[in-house]
Amino acid sequence: MNAHLYLRASTKDQDANRAKVALEAFATEKGLTIAGVYAENISGTKLNRPELLSLLDTAESGDVLLVESVDRLSRLSQADWDTLKATIKAKGLRLVIADLPTSWEMATDGIAGEVMRVINDMLIELMATMARLDQDKRVERINQGIANKKLREPDWKPSGKGNNADLWAKVQSLLVKHPNMKAKDIAKLAGCGVATVYRIKKETA
Repeated sequence: MNAHLYLRASTKDQDANRAKVALEAFATEKGLTIAGVYAENISGTKLNRPELLSLLDTAESGDVLLVESVDRLSRLSQADWDTLKATIKAKGLRLVIADLPTSWEMATDGIAGEVMRVINDMLIELMATMARLDQDKRVERINQGIANKKLREPDWKPSGKGNNADLWAKVQSLLVKHPNMKAKDIAKLAGCGVATVYRIKKETA
């Protein structure tokens, strides 16, 4: 059976290939033939990921989509997660999560097999929900920081000097999506100076 390994990290400072050796060893242990390795540095909140889409386009019915953990595959909104699940199902792929035994230690026949598949689907859904809630909590902390700042200083505005609210919002969004990204990389993506990133980060802390 062919396996397609999907590896993801959120920022350029993280190594998307970190789990490659472990997943390759896992595939070998389970008797899987590695048909491809797809690695990318991109937020798990995005459905449109080049390497993931390439994997889904290349893989054939009956192949395995192998990932280290559910949050490496998804921190998606419920709607996007439903879309991804439907795509995986339509392609006829088997989703195997290395750190979720029910995804690969399942009876295949009869009532026992069906029960295990139901349990596995429930666990994957739960883990995807937890990954999404973790992301939502990060956004909530940022928003709470802004609210507290406004309470302490009623005249304070998150647009800094009041001349670029869009830039503030863009930097803020990048900080939430990429908490470990360096300030200089955030600044490059937002099209602003590093000092601006530090100021926004400090004032919303």
